[in-house]
Amino acid sequence: MEELLYKSTRSESKPVTASKAILKGLAEDGGLYVPEKFPKLEISMEEISKMDYKEIAYQVMSLFFTDFTEEELRGCIDRAYDTKFDTEEIAPIVKAGGAYYLELFHGATIAFKDMALSILPHLLTVSAKKNKVKNDIVILTATSGDTGKAALAGFADVEGTKIIVFYPENGVSPIQKKQMVTQKGKNTYVVAIQGNFDDAQTGVKEIFNDKEFAKELEKDQVQFSSANSINIGRLVPQVVYYVYAYAKLLAEGELSNKETLNVVVPTGNFGNILAAFYAKNMGVPIGKLICASNENKVLYDFFQTGIYNRNREFVLTNSPSMDILVSSNLERLIYWLAGNSANKNVDCMSGLSAKGVYHISEEMREKLSNFYGNFASEEETGDAIKTLFEDTGYIIDTHTAVAASVYQKYKKDTQDTTKTLIVSTASPYKFTRSVMEVIDKEKYQGMGDFELADELSRISAVPIPRAIEEIRNAKVLHDRVCQKDNMKEAIRDILTNK
Repeated sequence: MEELLYKSTRSESKPVTASKAILKGLAEDGGLYVPEKFPKLEISMEEISKMDYKEIAYQVMSLFFTDFTEEELRGCIDRAYDTKFDTEEIAPIVKAGGAYYLELFHGATIAFKDMALSILPHLLTVSAKKNKVKNDIVILTATSGDTGKAALAGFADVEGTKIIVFYPENGVSPIQKKQMVTQKGKNTYVVAIQGNFDDAQTGVKEIFNDKEFAKELEKDQVQFSSANSINIGRLVPQVVYYVYAYAKLLAEGELSNKETLNVVVPTGNFGNILAAFYAKNMGVPIGKLICASNENKVLYDFFQTGIYNRNREFVLTNSPSMDILVSSNLERLIYWLAGNSANKNVDCMSGLSAKGVYHISEEMREKLSNFYGNFASEEETGDAIKTLFEDTGYIIDTHTAVAASVYQKYKKDTQDTTKTLIVSTASPYKFTRSVMEVIDKEKYQGMGDFELADELSRISAVPIPRAIEEIRNAKVLHDRVCQKDNMKEAIRDILTNK
């Protein structure tokens, strides 16, 4: 197989292998790694439709991670997609309300991040061995709620690694916070920052780009890598479930061969919908890529105007994992829109860094025709949950509800009747209060989070996930808090035990 190399979105520096891109996380020039070209699926969707999730994962990932041997890659896949998932099917699809819901929340932390963060630790440790890395790998991550716990669970007690997660102190749900602060593992560290997610994400990026700090830590035989979706080792495993979803619908007779499928993705950092874009470019018959935002609608405005402008009020919503004003993975799309021009991409990113805004050209905008953006208000998000439950008995979480609401707007705007997959990114059990209070505020207001979980189980006939039961009486193990400007000091304290 021809080797696929990865280049930075910010310079014409020498391309690197997949394993080096996974190890580095972020390129040395601050850019994100992208494949030199989109690999094409080598077998038909009909053949893929006869495979299980693990085999499809191998077929897709082997095209991207060409410097991994078959044994190495299959070993990573086998260790990732095992009994930690609570359904026999890794990602079941539920038909409800005129759409297909791809449930990506059956892993250890009941959110879609498990799909990629179950395998990233294994990809990373294999990459370290392949590149003869002797240092400990320190995973540095900012989270808006879900990445943090999924990364902590994935890396807990993985030899040769440590993981430090920063989260906004008042910007995650009570369940998300409890999941993180009760995480076991001698190599896990959790730090609340007094700021929002964008502050945490900016701080992490600045630390990655701090060469002096890297040299300082090198003396202690540690080096940084990332578990955020800026890491190509996070992004590629997400491509798999779009290939899988199409193949499964084909196998079940819900789609005919080569029939187009639209995809709706609740979007914050843009990694998940970018994975769908990659799948489309690999040859999966995906039509419209429908980008669903909450009231932090920076992406909606971008698709409407071609202007990305983060200079606005940051809104705390009931879909906190999408409370983001700087969508890091959009940079990979900007680079592609610019004809893979690092210079044009750097112009945009410099504008974002200096003034919080950039404009794309008309020529670049024309290449966005496969995308549609819209947003849902808090009220519309609640209405989507309540309506779907009352009509079908099926309960979705707040993030999935943003997507469901935007899907209705898309149909109204376009009259498009193409079959549609809505990506269900988290279990309603992760956001019990927000979900239950829109179903019946009078009845459920004032109940505790775990009481609400019991009630959700009763009305949905869905058992309480293991992930919720585990934290019901779990002890808080992490209580560090720092100012948003003191993240480096917090890391130094953790790694040097000063």
